[in-house]
Amino acid sequence: MIRSLVFVVAFVAFASTLALAASGPPPTRVASVSDTFFGAAVADPYRWLENDRSPQVSAWIDAQNKYADGVFARFKDQAGINARLRQLALTGPQQFGAKVVAGKLFSLREVPPQAQPVLAVQAWPLGALRTLVDTNPAGGLVSIEGYWPSPDGRYVAYATQEAGAEATTMHVVEVGSGRILAESLPRVGGGTSTDALAWDGDSNGFVYTHVPAPGSVPKGQEFFNSVLFHHKLGSAASADTLALGKGFSPVAEWNAMDSPDGRAAALVHYGDGSYCNVYLREGGRWVKVVDASAGVLVGDDETRVLTAAFVGDRLYVIETTGHPRGEIVAIDPHGKSRTVLAQGDWAVRGIYAIRGGFLTREVWGPAWRVRQFTAAGMLVRTVALPSRGISVGTIAAEPGSSAALIEYAGWTTPERWVRYDAQSGALTTLYQLKPAADYSDVAFTVEYAVSRDGTRVPFTVLHKRGAAANATAPGILTAYGGYGLEQGPFFIGSALFWIERGGVYIVANIRGGGELGEAWHLGGNLTHKQNDYDDFAAVAQKAISSGWVAPGRLGIVGGSNGGLLMGAALTQHPELYRAVASFAGIYDMLRVELTPNGRFNVSEYGTVQNKDLFDALYGYSPYHHVTAGTKYPAVMMVTGENDPRVAPWQSRKMIARLQAANAGANPIVLLTRRAAGHGIGASFSQRLGDRSAQYIFFANELGLPMK
Repeated sequence: MIRSLVFVVAFVAFASTLALAASGPPPTRVASVSDTFFGAAVADPYRWLENDRSPQVSAWIDAQNKYADGVFARFKDQAGINARLRQLALTGPQQFGAKVVAGKLFSLREVPPQAQPVLAVQAWPLGALRTLVDTNPAGGLVSIEGYWPSPDGRYVAYATQEAGAEATTMHVVEVGSGRILAESLPRVGGGTSTDALAWDGDSNGFVYTHVPAPGSVPKGQEFFNSVLFHHKLGSAASADTLALGKGFSPVAEWNAMDSPDGRAAALVHYGDGSYCNVYLREGGRWVKVVDASAGVLVGDDETRVLTAAFVGDRLYVIETTGHPRGEIVAIDPHGKSRTVLAQGDWAVRGIYAIRGGFLTREVWGPAWRVRQFTAAGMLVRTVALPSRGISVGTIAAEPGSSAALIEYAGWTTPERWVRYDAQSGALTTLYQLKPAADYSDVAFTVEYAVSRDGTRVPFTVLHKRGAAANATAPGILTAYGGYGLEQGPFFIGSALFWIERGGVYIVANIRGGGELGEAWHLGGNLTHKQNDYDDFAAVAQKAISSGWVAPGRLGIVGGSNGGLLMGAALTQHPELYRAVASFAGIYDMLRVELTPNGRFNVSEYGTVQNKDLFDALYGYSPYHHVTAGTKYPAVMMVTGENDPRVAPWQSRKMIARLQAANAGANPIVLLTRRAAGHGIGASFSQRLGDRSAQYIFFANELGLPMK
C-alpha cells in the first residue's frame, strides 16, 4: 500500500472509482455501546472498528481506501503537482543527527531518492565521508532509529526498526573496519518506550534499554516496564544483567549519556511530557541525584540527552520548577547542587559541554540563539548566527574541545552545519544542503493573535516576497502544541510549491509547546489543553481578518498530537476551515489511555479516572463532538496500520462518525497505509506520497491556481 498511495494520488482516473466517489462514502455499521463516567453515559457507536484483527474491519479499510481513491481520481493537476514535489524533494545529500566523539564526526546521511539514511563517519571536521551502516539493501523499510558512538570512537551501537513498527534491535559496528559485530540485542524499545544507551568507560560494554519478552507479560504490556540492562561486548544477550530500573514505573522512559572519563548519567521520566529523575554512575554504582520535582526537561530528541551535560567534574542540568524558562544547576556525585546560570529572558532548551564551559540553545517564540558561557556561568558571547527566521537543531561538541558543530536551518535557509571556534567566536561552514530550487522569492512576516483568555500567540506567515495581505490567497495553517516541544522555523522545502503558486503557509506557536518556556507548555496540557485549541482558532481568525487568507480558503494540517488539534479544530469551529488534513491523529480521548502508548500520555493529557481530568478530556474529545447535520470541511486523514504510538482505530472511528454526520458535500476520506507506522523510519517514497496527498488535496479543495 506504500507505493499505491503515490499511485493513487497521481494517476488513478478510472470511471468506477469516480462513480464510487460521486455516490458518497461507504456506509459504516453502527453497533453502539455505552460507558458511564461519573454518572455521564457516553455512547460509542463505532467501537467495533477498534478490532484490528477483525475481517470486517479489514474489509472496511479496503472499502475506505477504494473510496479515497475515487475522491482523489477527480482531483486536477495531479501529475504536475507530483512532478514539482518530487523535484523539490530531490535535493543534494542530506545530513543530520551529528555527533562528535574522539575526533570523529558521525552522522546520518541520505541522498534522495535513497529510501533510508545511512550511518556515516568522517574525521572531524572535514574528513572524507565513509558509510558504516546501510540498511537499504534490506528493502527500504528497515531504518536506523538511533546511534551511540563509544567514548574512544572504536564502536557505534545502533538501533534498527522495520516498517514503522518501532520494535527496535541493537547492533554494534566496529568503526575502523566497518565490521558488524555478532551483537544483536532484541527488545530495546518500541515506540511507546524510548531507546537509550550509555557506554562503559573502557568502551567494552554499555547499559541499554530493555523491555520484557512477549509471553513474559500480559498481551499489550510488551513495551512497558523498560529498564537498563548491561551488556558486555562479545557476550550473549541472554547473559545481560539488570543495571537500573527494577520496580520503577511501568511507563518509565529513558535517556542516557556517557563521558570520555567513564562517567554516565541516566535520565528517566514517567510518561510523556513529564520531568526526569537523574541518576549518576560512579564506580559502577547508580545514585539518584535529582528528583523529578526539580523539573528537569526531557528534550526533543528521544536518543540523546539535550538537557544535561558533564562540565568539568560536575553534571549540569536544566531545571524548570520555580523558573519555567530554565536555570542551569551543577550537581556533584553526592547530589549537592549549586546554581550556575539563573533564569533569563529566553527559555533554555539545551546545554552542551565545551572546553572551559558550555553552550546553551535558547528560544523565545519564533526566535532562537546559542550562547557561550564559562563553567562558572559567565557569559562569553552570543554566537553570531542569523537573528531572525532560523531555529537551532543539533549541537555536537566534546567537553575537551574548543570547537563545536552547530546545526541550524530557517524558513528559506536549508540545513547548515557550522564549526564554532569557542576561543575566537569564528564560524566556518562545514555543510549546507543544496536545495532543488531557488527560495529567494519567499518572505516571512511574524504576527500575533489574541486568544480567548487574552494571551498573545505568535505565528509566522510565509508568502511570496512583495505579496499583499489582500484577502485573495488560499492558506494552510499548521501547529503542534504538545509535550513542551518547540515548533521552530524549519526549512520549508516542498511548501515552496504552495507559495510559488500564490498560497500562504502559516506556522503557529500555540500553547502546549515549549517556544516560550515551560509555562507555555503547562498552559496547554492536562486541564488547560483547551487553551491550545483556542490559540489555534485565534490564529485562524487573525489570518483571515488581517487579509493573509481569503475567507473560505483556509486549510489546516497536523499530525499525531497535531492530529488531535485538527480534530478539535474541525469539531469546534467547522465554519473556519475549508479543508483539513490530519496524519496519525488522536480523536477519542476517553479511550486513548487504554492503548499501550496512551498510558504513556496520561501525564500530558490526563485520565478519565479523575473527575476534573475527565471533564477536560470529554470537553474537547473530537470524536465525542461530531454533531449530526453539520456541514464539515473537506477532511483527509492518513494512518499507518503498524503505528505503535497512535492506534489506527482512532482515525477509523473518527472518519466513520464524520461521514455519518456530515450534511455537506465536502469529501471526508481516510487513507490507511498497510506497511507503515507513525512516520518514524518512513522511506523516501512514503514521505513523498504523504506530501503529494496533502498538496493535491489542498490545491483542489482551496482553489490554488492550477498549471
